[in-house]
Amino acid sequence: MTHGSLLIAGSIATDHLMGFGGKFADSLVVEQLDKISLSFLVDDLEIRRGGVGANITFGLGQLGLRPVLVGAAGEDFADYRSWLERHGVDCQSVRISESRHTARFVCTTDPTGAQIASFYPGAMSEARLVELGPIVGRVGEPDYVLVGADDPDGMLRHTEECRQRGYAFIADPSQQLAFSGGDLIRQLIDGASILFSNEYESHMIEQKTGWSAEEVLSRVGTQVTTLGKDGVRVQRAGQPTIEVTAAADVTAVEPTGVGDAFRAGFLAALSWDLGLERACQVGCVLAAYVVETVGTQEYSFTASEFLGRLETSYGADAAAEVGRHLS
Repeated sequence: MTHGSLLIAGSIATDHLMGFGGKFADSLVVEQLDKISLSFLVDDLEIRRGGVGANITFGLGQLGLRPVLVGAAGEDFADYRSWLERHGVDCQSVRISESRHTARFVCTTDPTGAQIASFYPGAMSEARLVELGPIVGRVGEPDYVLVGADDPDGMLRHTEECRQRGYAFIADPSQQLAFSGGDLIRQLIDGASILFSNEYESHMIEQKTGWSAEEVLSRVGTQVTTLGKDGVRVQRAGQPTIEVTAAADVTAVEPTGVGDAFRAGFLAALSWDLGLERACQVGCVLAAYVVETVGTQEYSFTASEFLGRLETSYGADAAAEVGRHLS
């Protein structure tokens, strides 16, 4: 079977993470909060690559695919772009803003876990100006267009364009659910081939849309719900539920980006025609690499290492089937 492209639409961002050795609370004078002016000398700065679109495409690239990143960034994207391109990501369709920087999360944390943080959406708000048609003209018909957390107007535009042009789309609203009303969520989900969420988000979807669990399922082809350390559940209307346990022998270090890696592994297996159970297994093994490292794109592995983990967790048949595709 010849395969089309995978278009991954979602945020592109960097995280600037700093650590402060003292306690923020010691610097706050309650009577003076109306004249607040604080300055902290921080001990360290880590700049991490992130954004759900970039994270998912990085994971697909690690598995040997060539996904197309769809999103908006600033003129400061050059280093990040070359990093992604070295890891197999097609960045030619990323819109570069002429006036805004790439989205940025800046956070300082003290030893008590207290945080002072800001998020600058920046160029992300120009995702709404990106049209999918010309991208498909360049790379060919997509197997799927994943619409991940991004500028809400951009998410809506991409979803509606998929419906109009008949592209199979995947709804992955994740972080945007908390900020979105029921009407927007209904429009982002209705008619999706696949709906991704974690368990908490799946309840939020039901609560905000007013749809029951059965009704959500009737509106999407496949609902994939990640359950953290308990693995993943896949449901389709009128079909038996598929449940897959998490990968074995995982030493959890930091959870950021785990869901994005799961999605990348899942989509890779679908593009190899391996079915839903295998897709969950590949997703869980890729997610294990992320949870064991600090940073969302700091993991690496050889094909034999990946297949070894797959075999340990899910058996020799799983490793043999995936091994035909993982060079």
